[in-house]
Amino acid sequence: MITVLLVDDHPVVRDGLRGMLNAEPDIDVVGEAGSGAEAVVMARSLRPAVVLMDLRMPGGDGATATGQILAELRDTHVVVLTTYDTDADILRAVEAGAAGYLLKDATRAELTAAVRAASRGETVLAPSVAGRLIRQVRGGPAQQQLSAREVEVLGLVAQGSTNADIGRRLHISEATVKTHLLRAFAKLDVSDRTAAVTTAMSRGLL
Repeated sequence: MITVLLVDDHPVVRDGLRGMLNAEPDIDVVGEAGSGAEAVVMARSLRPAVVLMDLRMPGGDGATATGQILAELRDTHVVVLTTYDTDADILRAVEAGAAGYLLKDATRAELTAAVRAASRGETVLAPSVAGRLIRQVRGGPAQQQLSAREVEVLGLVAQGSTNADIGRRLHISEATVKTHLLRAFAKLDVSDRTAAVTTAMSRGLL
């Protein structure tokens, strides 16, 4: 069973998400929080597999809460679910270590798939968000190339390693692994691990 903590300052949004997710046989919403600060406290207590995190909330923003949660709970994954898709918001969430970034116009199928993927340690991006990340990392031809560390991380993904495995192997945090993956996704113009590995191989990068 995939345990989920919902974080959003609007009760009606949480109600809708709870009903949607609890209808899935393998997903269980175990708690709700209305602010980033409350989310950190509840995550410590509940230790959910996945946190669905809004970004802009009174009483503590989602990006800061994401960083705090992931610094303490190695087995918890955060998926940002927000109405905001500005470059600054996306980068703050990615740098905080979020496993995914979805917009609130996501379909039920997209949302449940993202929760399941995040619980497995995979990274998920809404297509429009991937596009914005691409524009962030592509300042010119030289910047389109994968860094040595991004190639190293993708090589370990190709071998079947999880983000946690990669972090231990390279002596970096799991949040840092996710950041390398998201930047690689953007440079390769893909939105998941499988496509990233396939594309990198086809380009002779792996």
